[in-house]
Amino acid sequence: MKEEICRKGLLQSFWGRSGWSLADAAVPFLLQPFRILESALLSLAFGLTVLTMAYAVGGVSGGHFNPAVSVGLAVAGRFPVGRLVPYIVVQVIGAIAAAALLYLVASGKAGFELGGFASNGYGEHSPGGYSLTSALVIEVALTLVFLIVILGSTHGRAPAGFAPLAIGLALTLIHLISIPVTNTSVNPARSTGQALFVGGWALQQLWLFWLAPIAGGALGGLVWKLLDKDD
Repeated sequence: MKEEICRKGLLQSFWGRSGWSLADAAVPFLLQPFRILESALLSLAFGLTVLTMAYAVGGVSGGHFNPAVSVGLAVAGRFPVGRLVPYIVVQVIGAIAAAALLYLVASGKAGFELGGFASNGYGEHSPGGYSLTSALVIEVALTLVFLIVILGSTHGRAPAGFAPLAIGLALTLIHLISIPVTNTSVNPARSTGQALFVGGWALQQLWLFWLAPIAGGALGGLVWKLLDKDD
């Protein structure tokens, strides 16, 4: 029993410290050449959106807005595998509808140009010019961390009522870290909605923003099973 507690403690310390170290180093380094206030406001907008929607509809749908999260929860044994496909289909449709609404509003401004439409990209389409490898690593790593936050904050032993707050703040931090690298995906549905309107390069690079978040979500689910394993 003591050995099991020690093992869990060591694993939790490792992942907790790794996450904080990543944030401590990445935020000032990656944001250095960017307009920090603009990135901070964008990050906060994403975080607050998830926070409020999780409180609003979390009790009905479980707060699933992201295919990578749904996959991670299924891997962790917290969501039925048989429901994955319909949930992911609805998530993608919702993301496309949101992108269409955003386009409708934005295009009403005089001199509107579609540009990248906040699409995710790497190489020459990365906001900071980061490579495919950099994009892959950051998306896998941050989605993994996001899943651990979600699974930990919604655990039966976690303080009640605070999960949406923890999840929203985590997503804010994730955006602060990765906006300069990929424009932040961590959500394949969101990436798909934007890419469909941009077309061209955005659709060509979309595969990465399905592969990396789904892989990160699945790894997050596996790591959580290891952390929460009861022998």
